[in-house]
This record gives sequence, structure tokens and C-alpha cells, in this order.
Amino acid sequence: MIEPVQKIEALQDAGPTDPPHSQWRDVWDQFRKHKGALMGGTFLLCITLGVLFGEYIWTIDPQKLDIRNKDIRPIYSVLWNSDAKVQWGHPLGTDNLGRDALANMIVGGRTSMAVGWVAMILALSIGTSIGVLAGYFRKLDGPLMRFTDLVLSLPILPLLLVAVTLFRDPLRASFGPETGMFILIVGVVGITSWMQTARIVRSEVLALKEREFILAARSIGTTPGAIIRRHLLPNVISPIMVSATLGLATAIITESALSFLGVGFPPDFPTWGKMLADSVPRMDQFPERVMLPGLAISFTVLSVNYLGDGLRDALDPRIRGR
Repeated sequence: MIEPVQKIEALQDAGPTDPPHSQWRDVWDQFRKHKGALMGGTFLLCITLGVLFGEYIWTIDPQKLDIRNKDIRPIYSVLWNSDAKVQWGHPLGTDNLGRDALANMIVGGRTSMAVGWVAMILALSIGTSIGVLAGYFRKLDGPLMRFTDLVLSLPILPLLLVAVTLFRDPLRASFGPETGMFILIVGVVGITSWMQTARIVRSEVLALKEREFILAARSIGTTPGAIIRRHLLPNVISPIMVSATLGLATAIITESALSFLGVGFPPDFPTWGKMLADSVPRMDQFPERVMLPGLAISFTVLSVNYLGDGLRDALDPRIRGR
């Protein structure tokens, strides 16, 4: 006859079990399987660190004029033009005024990335607030969504140009030419880029507010503000983070377009879009001057899009295991 102790031992596991994985560990395991997202995140981190700390490594003044060393070609230009004037002190060459291209790329990238990050945070804050309020409070849903549809129907680029034309001089007089234009561009880009986030967050909140844990929180008298902070916002973090990456790419492209059209920062204040605009008149003679800022904008936006794609797959539990 088998003793009860032997029966219990037979039902126990033969070896030790692995500790359970946390949710963020599962998210990271899924994210690192997405090669494009991993490379995009690495490139975005490198380009961000480069524009932040690059001036401490490459100490040439980006606004220093050196007419004697103007129109120097990049080092790699010898691949197609063996007679090109090349100097190792200017690895990316100089422009028609002798300003170093690498120093301008670093400073211009910092401006473009700063505009992108701050405008993305502003658009994300507005879109999340409107989406949560419209999804949770039925009385606010109609007016807020109709207002969102109204803003979506507006032509964004003409609206940006009109806003810059109207508010450029007052902000420059109040905060200075650079700071005033930074506030204006960030505000205009952020205010015109929140609509998609609001619609996505609203749809998620509409589905979540009928779940059992929300109904249980209501039944014990939890206030709407506490429900939004403790239950709704943590559960909509996935679409918010994906919208953040897309908003960053949109803000960088919009700032570059405004600078390219000549309505952005002052002419002596470099950005990637301004460098692109300054290079167009002589692009047949110096095509690399167009390629450098153009590739920087394209690769940065591409890396942000890949990062958003990977975050969507990693944060969505319905497709995490695919």
C-alpha cells in the first residue's frame, strides 16, 4: 500500500521551476526579436547622443566663416572626383562661406531633434487628454470629436504658414529670434499634430471603460479622476507610445519643411531643413550638400517608424507571441 507521503511526493515537480517573467521582460523579449526596431532604436539613440554631445568632440564653431577654405568637398567625394579639394580638417566639407558642414550638422540636428521631441510631447499631451475625456465622459464625446474632425479637415501646411506669418514678429520681439521661433514652431506643430492620438486613445478608452475592473472601481465609489489615473491611462500606454514615435517623425518632417520654405529659424541658425534649402541652388555642383541633411532626416524618420512598429508589436499582448 502506498503511503500518503509517497503520493504527495509523486505529484511534486521533479526539478525547480523557473521564476515567472515580468510583463516588461516579455515586452523586451518581443521587442528585440524585431530587427528593424532594434536597429532603429539604436540609430535614434546614437543620433540623439551625437547631436547632444558632438560639439564637445568636434569643437569647430559652426558659424565661423573661412573664405579661404570654402567649397571643400567631403572626404568620400574622391570616390567619384579624384580632383576634388579635400581636407581632413573638414571631413564633411565646407559650404560657400567656409563654414564646417559637420559642425552645422551637429548643431542643426540638435535643433531639429529638440523641435521634434518637444512638439511630440505637446501633441501627445493634448491628444491623450482629449481622447480620454471624449472616451470616458459621454457628454464630452460629441463636441470633442467634432472639434477633432474640424481640425483634421484643415489644410495643415497653409495653416502653419499663416500662423508663422502672424506670430513670428511678436514672438521674436518678446523672446529673441531663435527662442521665439522655437516656441512658435513647437507650438504650431504640436497644436496641429494631436488629432490621430486623440482618436486612437478615445477608441481604447471606449473599450476599456466597460471592462469588469472599471465597473468594480465604479461600484466602490472611485472618482472618475482616480479611475482615469489608476486604470485607464496605464492600459492605454501602448497606443500612446506608438503615437509618440509617429509624432516625433511628423514633427521633424514638418520643421524641416518650414525651414526649407524659408519661414523657420533665422538664416544664420542651422537646422537640417535650412541646410537642405541652402544647398539646393548649387546642388548640381555640390550634390553631397543636399545628400547629407536629406539622409539625416530620412534615416532619423525611418528609424523612428521602425521603432514605433516594434513597440506596437511588443506592447500589444494580442500579437506579442506571433
